[in-house]
Amino acid sequence: MAKQKTNIGKRKVAFLLHAPGAKHVAVSGDFNKWSTDTHAMKKDENGVWHRNAMLPAGRNEYRFLVDGQWWSDPKNDQVCWNSFGTQNNIFDVHVHGQAGRSRRRKATL
Repeated sequence: MAKQKTNIGKRKVAFLLHAPGAKHVAVSGDFNKWSTDTHAMKKDENGVWHRNAMLPAGRNEYRFLVDGQWWSDPKNDQVCWNSFGTQNNIFDVHVHGQAGRSRRRKATL
């Protein structure tokens, strides 16, 4: 399990995506203003892409950008429609003093 570092109002979350054939993967969402460059992921020897990100408390929407194509998180069935007619994944972050706990975000294809 990834270590979780808490800043005031934020929590460190580990994103994982199994995509062994991909050449470039990034995670984009509300937490980085949908930047496709800020949170590039690194691939391990098993074809799993990794990236930690500090997410603010509350609801966060995100998707993976894999070789220029938007991918939903196949391990997260929490989704909402976006303005492009596709779906974003949702991840709720809870920090100290809030009900519930954050969990590690793990995606595998």
